[in-house]
Amino acid sequence: QVQLVESGGGLVQAGGSLRLSCAASGRTFSSYVMGWFRQAPGKEREFVAAISWSGGATYYADSVKGRFTISRDNTKNTVYLQMNSLKPEDTAVYYCAAKLGGSYNKNPRLYDYWGQGTQVTVSS
Repeated sequence: QVQLVESGGGLVQAGGSLRLSCAASGRTFSSYVMGWFRQAPGKEREFVAAISWSGGATYYADSVKGRFTISRDNTKNTVYLQMNSLKPEDTAVYYCAAKLGGSYNKNPRLYDYWGQGTQVTVSS
């Protein structure tokens, strides 16, 4: 069992930056592929970024590539999402998720555990 708690969301102006954190409980954190997803009002949950268990491989949605960076610290059981050059269309609730085994996947249904989400609002 893994419990995930996100933090770091907030209100920022376009062009600004935020850093999201996701703290995980459990001793097997390093066994999980970790992902960030987001969901805007009236839209489906979409993939943002993912990172392999070791942190050696990262994957991004085209919409955030070059602006967002995912990283993890297995000694702290924490995964991060550094978001730069934010745009109003990045406004959403951001969720972190854990997937046991295998490789990353963009399909949220394949992730085993989810956090409660943190709101990110980017004003124009």
